Order: sequence, then structure tokens, then C-alpha cells
Amino acid sequence: MSTAQGSATVLDGKALAKQIEQQLSTRVDAIKNKTGRTPSLATILVGDDPASATYVRMKGNACKRVGMDSIRVEMPSATTTEELMTKIDELNSNPDVHGILLQHPVPAHIDERACFEQIDLAKDVDGVTCLGFGRMASRALMVHVPRKASCTY
Repeated sequence: MSTAQGSATVLDGKALAKQIEQQLSTRVDAIKNKTGRTPSLATILVGDDPASATYVRMKGNACKRVGMDSIRVEMPSATTTEELMTKIDELNSNPDVHGILLQHPVPAHIDERACFEQIDLAKDVDGVTCLGFGRMASRALMVHVPRKASCTY
């Protein structure tokens, strides 16, 4: 995976990504076998930012590669903070949604921090809630929620 060149190490990112995806696929299969349910990530995209749309599409493709379901929620730029928070509440209460990713930035008129905080801690896959980030930063997340950590952990 990596080779030494002098004092530097060259990392083969594609090989490492493939290895991690294989490991994740094995873990997803184990969850499916144990629970009879497929892990699912809901991504929320508000507005039409092309870079954000690409990122969300890539997350959906990654889910597919490891055997997870992906729910893509698209909302118009005119969405209000309240409408977005209502959508997050729907996803929080949906037992078929195991993780929620609110793609940011959101349009400027939306209170992004309030919307992040609306995400249930157990479904905060990006470590965007204050408590989720705090646990991640203090390394306590793995003690309290051993089944998953944010992607930034």
C-alpha cells in the first residue's frame, strides 16, 4: 500500500480507499445478517450548489459500493429554517434512517447551527452537533456510542 522513498512514505490512496470500503462492506453485511436491516444514510441538500450536489452524489455512490442504502433529500433554496428542521425531525424519527448528513453550506437565510443541532446525536454521522463534536474531540464518543463515530473522528 505504501512504499518508502528515502525518508518519505508514499501512500496509495486508491488502494487504501478500496481496502477501507471492503472492510466497511464486511461490517455492513454483518449488520444486515444480525438485524435483518440495511444501514441507511440520509443526505440533505438545500439549494443548488454544484459542489455540494457532487459531494452528496459521491456519498450516495459510496453507500452503494459498501451495500448501504442512501436516501437523498433535496430541498429548494427558498427552504426556511423551520422547514429544514421539520425534515430533520422526520428523518430523526424514521427507524430506517441510521445516519443523517446535512450538506453545508446551506443558503444564508437558514440558521445552519440550529439545523445541525436538530440532528439526533445517534444519527450525527458528521460530528456537527455540539455534543457530537465535543465527544469526538474528547475521544469520549467511542466510549458512549461504540457502534459508530463521525467520519471526522
